[in-house]
Amino acid sequence: MRIFFILVVFFCASSVFAQQEANRTLYFPKAAVKPAVVPAKKKVWVFVMAGQSNMAGRGQVEPEDTVANERILAINKAGELVLAKEPLNLNEPSMVGLDCGMSFARTLLKSCPPDVSILVLHTAVGGSSIQKWIHDSVHRDVPLLSNFKARVERAKAFGDIKGILWHQGEADANAKGIPVYDARLDSLFGMFRQICGNKKLPILLGELGYFSKTSHEPFMEINRIMHEHAQHDKHSGVIITKGLDHKGDQLHFNAAGQRAIGKMFAELYVSQWL
Repeated sequence: MRIFFILVVFFCASSVFAQQEANRTLYFPKAAVKPAVVPAKKKVWVFVMAGQSNMAGRGQVEPEDTVANERILAINKAGELVLAKEPLNLNEPSMVGLDCGMSFARTLLKSCPPDVSILVLHTAVGGSSIQKWIHDSVHRDVPLLSNFKARVERAKAFGDIKGILWHQGEADANAKGIPVYDARLDSLFGMFRQICGNKKLPILLGELGYFSKTSHEPFMEINRIMHEHAQHDKHSGVIITKGLDHKGDQLHFNAAGQRAIGKMFAELYVSQWL
């Protein structure tokens, strides 16, 4: 009877997991589509997405997120140019979900010249601390800074790097990480700009969520540091995420929150750099 009970519990747990996985991937695109015409390099604006899980994407992908646009591009694992569709993350297959990339690109296109295309380049990996980025640590099978560099170098063949979208800090919202977070932002952003070949490259930071019940104060301290950083780094800016909701775990933004973050990133870029 005990073995039978264990088998029943295992079967039920497996069924629940299978259903959750089916729901998570329900609207994932089944095939990649290459652009009919590859735009001229000078007409492609590249934006790099970097950070941890809320930039990697954990929201529910829905049909509207997979509608392709000939002017919104991505790079697949083979290094080929494709039409962008959510999810954009090429890593973390068991966790990946909706990020802010498509929302950002759709919003930004409204203010771009009509002959410009946007290439959204995903490099974020969930759970990665800023120190791991600085030291090029292998995190979830990804060498963080090397991966960033390799993908940026590939993107340079298709367009010009115009900015970086950064959402990270949950892994550093602790007694050891908070006192050195600003200095580490300086170090990493300097590395990013050197890799991208532009000392004045805009870097847009997103606040951590306001909804955590267990880490609210540390998260708010990281947010304060982000705003402080933007005061002395004139080529950076911060979006405010207050009012956005989580997906039920008090950690990750839900689908509506991810789309709102993308929209705010685009509006910030337009207001300061376009």
